[in-house]
Amino acid sequence: MERLEVKATLSVSDEGEITGIAWPFNAGPDSYGDLIQKGAFNIAVSDMPILFNHDPSDLIGTWTEVKETDEGLMVKGKLHMDRPRARSVLAMIRGQLASGLSIGYRTKAAIKQGARRLITALDVFETSIVRNPAHPRARVTGAKSDDAARAVADLIKRFTATLN
Repeated sequence: MERLEVKATLSVSDEGEITGIAWPFNAGPDSYGDLIQKGAFNIAVSDMPILFNHDPSDLIGTWTEVKETDEGLMVKGKLHMDRPRARSVLAMIRGQLASGLSIGYRTKAAIKQGARRLITALDVFETSIVRNPAHPRARVTGAKSDDAARAVADLIKRFTATLN
């Protein structure tokens, strides 16, 4: 069974607009020893969900723009401020209790380099706000009932079930 892997700068506005770098380039490997090569990212879903701690039942927003830049994987989106949980996470971001980002992805191709691996192709399914990201530089950089999001959450739930 395929495994969904989880990794990840972050900022948020009063209105719940959120931006960040979910995976920074030229910043060394993450805590698992993984590096992701420029050009490796394939965004597998549109209107990618913003989850809290990779929990598919904790949908708190939607990433409306996800793209690879020279800096890394850039994400922009909006927290669902009509939901109490999203407002709670916004307070955690402001209080720096949860300012990390972490991507949920499936590796398509990788090159083993000793104990490390260079990921050359992957599908990204979600990006979560987390307290401790796998990559220490994956952070929120700025902070200013949906059927598609529910379908994506169901997909993620099936992949994350393999982690348990």
